[in-house]
Amino acid sequence: MQNNLDALVAFYENLGVADVERFGAFYAEDASFKDPFNEVRGLPAIQRIFAHMFRQVEAPRFRVEERIVADNSAVLVWTFHFRSRRLAGGGDQVMRGVSHLRFDAVGKVIYHRDYWDAAEELYMKLPAVGCLMRGLRRMIAA
Repeated sequence: MQNNLDALVAFYENLGVADVERFGAFYAEDASFKDPFNEVRGLPAIQRIFAHMFRQVEAPRFRVEERIVADNSAVLVWTFHFRSRRLAGGGDQVMRGVSHLRFDAVGKVIYHRDYWDAAEELYMKLPAVGCLMRGLRRMIAA
């Protein structure tokens, strides 16, 4: 599994729009994917999510900072760098998250769950919503 994980990390760290077609080399046909906005099953649905990402943001780039591996699963701690004119401050943005992966007997991903804080990493950066979120955060903070 380690070789497959190394190849998967390299795939994500070098992911370009043309690479979306290559997900089948790393994901099983019936793999599931979940993040704060999506929950899908099947390779075509996963590819649609990443194709959509390339339409929504500019210069997306993943960097895996840490790996935790056990049996047929792994946890990847990552940063996602991108540019977006829609977010407050525009320009370069960074999101931090974690992916939990499970692999089948041949080493393909069958389960991919992304964990990241949509409020902090996205909503707080939206012009109108961000103002409201920052106000709520101040009210709730200890």
